[in-house]
Amino acid sequence: MPIPEEVTGDEIDKGVRQELQSLPKTLAEDVARNLVMVARLLDEDPEAAYGYSRVALRLASRVAAVREAAGFAAYANQKYGEALAEFRAARRMTGSVELWPVMADCERGLGRPEKALDMAGAPEVHKLDKAGQVEMRLVAAGARRDMGQLDAAIVTLQSPELASNSVQPWTARLRYAYADALLAVGREQEAREWFAKAVESDRDGSTDASDRLAELDGVEFMDALDEGESESEGENPSAEDGGKD
Repeated sequence: MPIPEEVTGDEIDKGVRQELQSLPKTLAEDVARNLVMVARLLDEDPEAAYGYSRVALRLASRVAAVREAAGFAAYANQKYGEALAEFRAARRMTGSVELWPVMADCERGLGRPEKALDMAGAPEVHKLDKAGQVEMRLVAAGARRDMGQLDAAIVTLQSPELASNSVQPWTARLRYAYADALLAVGREQEAREWFAKAVESDRDGSTDASDRLAELDGVEFMDALDEGESESEGENPSAEDGGKD
C-alpha cells in the first residue's frame, strides 16, 4: 500500500522501535512505516488502517507490537474475532495484561457478554493500572447492559473514580457511560447532570456529551445548508403566507 515519502518510521513509539530491532534493518523500516500509517488512520479511516496492519503482519508476525496493531485495526473495523486472536497472540508474546479490557470488549462484540463479565472478575484485573481498571469497569457495565441488566450496569459504574472531582484521561468517558446508563432507566434529570459533568471533563472531545446534553435540553441544531435554505425562503416568501412573519 502507498506510504507518503515523509513517513520514515521514526515516528513510532520508542518501545516499538526496540521490538523491531530483532528484524533486518530494511525490513524493520518497512514494518515501522506501515505501523505509522496504522496509527495515523485508525480513527479517520479504519479500513485503510486495517490494510496497512495486514501488510505489517505479513512482514513481521512474530513481533508483539505488530500483532497488537493488527488487533486494534481489526477491532476498529468490528472484526472482533480476528481482533481477539491478535490480542491473545500479543499477550502470549509479552505476558502483559494491558490488553485484558479490550479483549473482554471483543467478547462483547462477539455476543458473549457473560464471558466479558467473567474476565472482569479474573485475577488479571488486579494487575491492571488505574486506567486499565476503569476501562474494565466500562466494559463490564456494557456487558451488563447487553444482558438487559440496566440497574446492575449503573451499580458497576459507581466507583471512587466516578465520584472523584479530579479530571483524569478516563473521567469524561466514565461520566458519559454513567449518564447514558441513568438515561436508559429513565432517570433523566440525573443523566442530564452527569452529561454536564462529562462535558466539563471532556477536554479532547472524546465523547458527544455536549450533543447529548443539548438533546436533553431540547436544543435543535441546524446545519449550514439548512440555515441557508431557510434564509433563502425568508427572502422569497411564498404566496401562501403572504410574506408575513
